[in-house]
This record gives sequence, C-alpha cells and structure tokens, in this order.
Amino acid sequence: MFLETKSLTKKFGGLFAVNSVDFSIEKGKINAIIGPNGAGKSTFFNLISGFHRPSSGAVIFKGKDITTLPSNKIAELGIARTFQTTNLFEQSTVLDNVIVGHRLRTKSNLLDAVLRTKRLKSEEKKCREKAIEVLDFVGLTHAAHKQAAGISQEEKKRVAFALALATNPEIVFLDEPAAGVNPDETEGLALLMEKMVQKGITVCLIEHKMQMIMKLADKIMVLNYGEKIAEGTPDEIKNNETVIKAYLGGSAIA
Repeated sequence: MFLETKSLTKKFGGLFAVNSVDFSIEKGKINAIIGPNGAGKSTFFNLISGFHRPSSGAVIFKGKDITTLPSNKIAELGIARTFQTTNLFEQSTVLDNVIVGHRLRTKSNLLDAVLRTKRLKSEEKKCREKAIEVLDFVGLTHAAHKQAAGISQEEKKRVAFALALATNPEIVFLDEPAAGVNPDETEGLALLMEKMVQKGITVCLIEHKMQMIMKLADKIMVLNYGEKIAEGTPDEIKNNETVIKAYLGGSAIA
C-alpha cells in the first residue's frame, strides 16, 4: 500500500478530532476527503504530515511507519501539503517564494552561506531552476517576477501548488485548494490536479465543492465528527444514505 492510516486517532482534551480512522491512499490516483465543517479533515491531514502527533494509531508510507516523524522529515520522504490559507512572503516575488520550497533538498549550511561556497552557489542555481520549472508547470511563468501581494487569489492557490511541487513530492495533500475562487478558476485548478497525476504525483485533497469532487476523484472518504462514515467511488458516496444524512438531506452533494 502506498500510504495508509491505521486506527489513526487524535484527542484534544476529551474531544476526538479524529477517531480510529483507517484509510488507504492509492498511488497515482486522486483521493478525496469530504465531510461537514468540523469533521476532522484538516486534523487528519495534520496527523499525516507531522504537524500534530497522533494520540494513537499509525501512519504508514511505502511500508515505513512515519507516525512519530517531525514534519520536515516527512516532507523529505516525499509528502507535501498545502493549507486552507495560502501564506506567502507578500513583499517578495512569486519566484522567490517558490525558491524556498526546494531548499528542502539542499545541504548547504551556515558556513556555506558565510563563505559563499561552490556548493551554496550550485544549490542556489538548482533551487532557482526548480522554481522556474514548477511555475511553468502551474501556469504562472508570467507572474514570476510580480510581488506576491499583487497577484490574485487564484494565482496564490497556484503558488501554493508550485511550492509543494518544488519539494519533489511523491504525494501532495491539498487542503481546500479551490476555496475562494470562482467556477472557471475551480475548473482550472481541477485540470492542474489531473496534470499532477499524469506526471506521476499522487493527490489527496479536502474540498467542499462537491461538483468538482464527484467529477475529479477516483476515491472518496467521508468524515463526520472525526469518524469515517463512508468510503468508495463518487457514485457509491453520492448514493450512500449515511452520507446524505450527514449533509442534512444531501444538498451539499447534489
């Protein structure tokens, strides 16, 4: 199995944010996690990516238990993620923002920086080249030298994609990638996710835009009050009575 969780659980005080969730993410597919607000979706992502330590359970990536690894080590293994809110260095250029992503793959240290060593210069060049490559991939070459504060919300979403891709990931977790953008922009981001999969990158996303999810995802898991209540194909989820009840009659998945 590519990536899986086993009885993954997170308690905050006496409250279960995620309660004994088993989930497997299929390599080379678009996997989606849906559920009402407060269902535990972002917490689930935080547990996988090392931002929270589980109360119990395990996260297994390519046969290796990564449950207790810090987030930087998990990222080095090839697991990247974006967040609901895209926080950029607003006064820096888009290119400079994305260059930061590939620093994960460099070895230069403080001494290299002080002495401006060959290694530092070589790695700076590689980071720049990688940033230019991923900006082209996400369709933002035209914005490379714009100040991040001056680009649109949709372009900021694409910068977040580019930052994740700059780390050379095998799997990318996208937390509400289409939030705050219009229908045409949503379609463009959906096409970008499909393009990522075509490049060999596995995608797992949280999203509230059900029309997009039902069209895009190969597999969907539904969380409610921290528990998995359903898992299956879009057709299976759309017709699942438990899911319909969780969405107060199904208006959210129509």
